[in-house]
Amino acid sequence: MPRARLPGPRSLGPVTVPSTTLGLADNHGRVATDLRVSLTDRCNLRCTYCMPEEGLDWLAKPELLTDDEVVRLVSVAVTRLGVDEIRFTGGEPMLRRGLVGIVARTTQLHPRPEVSLTTNGIGLARQAEALKEAGLDRVNVSLDTIRPDTFQQLARRDRLKDVLNGLEAAHNAGLAPVKVNAVLMRGVNDHQAPELLQFCLDHGYELRFIEQMPLDAQHGWSRDTMITADEILEHLGERFDLEPVDAATRGSAPAESFTVQGGPATVGIIASVTRPFCGDCDRVRLTADGQVRDCLFARTESDLRTALRAGADDEDLAERWRKAMRGKLPGHGIADPSFLQPARPMSAIGG
Repeated sequence: MPRARLPGPRSLGPVTVPSTTLGLADNHGRVATDLRVSLTDRCNLRCTYCMPEEGLDWLAKPELLTDDEVVRLVSVAVTRLGVDEIRFTGGEPMLRRGLVGIVARTTQLHPRPEVSLTTNGIGLARQAEALKEAGLDRVNVSLDTIRPDTFQQLARRDRLKDVLNGLEAAHNAGLAPVKVNAVLMRGVNDHQAPELLQFCLDHGYELRFIEQMPLDAQHGWSRDTMITADEILEHLGERFDLEPVDAATRGSAPAESFTVQGGPATVGIIASVTRPFCGDCDRVRLTADGQVRDCLFARTESDLRTALRAGADDEDLAERWRKAMRGKLPGHGIADPSFLQPARPMSAIGG
């Protein structure tokens, strides 16, 4: 059977951006409208591709943005900078005590942004209804396997049942579409890709596989051992017929989509490493301690927390944010021999 293949990398052309632009534009013509907001660097799992078994040195509470500060900066992004999508992340955002209130206040902003949540699913069964009532639109749940033994091997915790219950609760609460994010590790769960896809098809979840990225706290990532997008497609092709969805419909979405068995169901692959999509990136990140990151793999950050606590008004904060975005690099450069992994791991950056 012919194998589906991803298109080649998209590149940026030279673009002149007016310095007077009001949005979060960079010097390569991209405009960020999708804000990822980390609410905590803490997590209740210890996934092998993210952090060591003993965990990390968490941010001290005074360093974290308060609930009011989070909402203030989100409000600046939405009302002054053209951001229309907010994704709350972590660490594990369900560990943030004020999560439901933050979501409720965010969905009351004008214009009203689309608001979603990325979570490992633990605790979601308990809070799905409250989050829906607060206005949350949908959830992305991380799930790399449906086998209890493999889950414990990867996450170092016996919590698969909690995650599955969380997925069901999110679906029942109408937090749709419920998306599942999966990372495949060579020799651990890569051969389980077809059964994970079948599970999601059976339950009405949208599955997206993500190439393992160099964002682990241990800095043990290796391009030679990661499972590539082509390998993922090869594994899935052992059981399913896949056809690429028209690339013209992708826009700035990170996932390349494929219909499964003729559709309408689809599966996505986020090939950040082997098929970078930097040229269409529309994302910006705010860490739990108030730092702007213009790229997931950025080596530098821009501090908004200090200005915020020093009494800066909204327009001053907005201009600092604009300035932080202008110097965004054309690409993450993972393929370059000089590439250096960010000092912060994914749990401290927020996906």
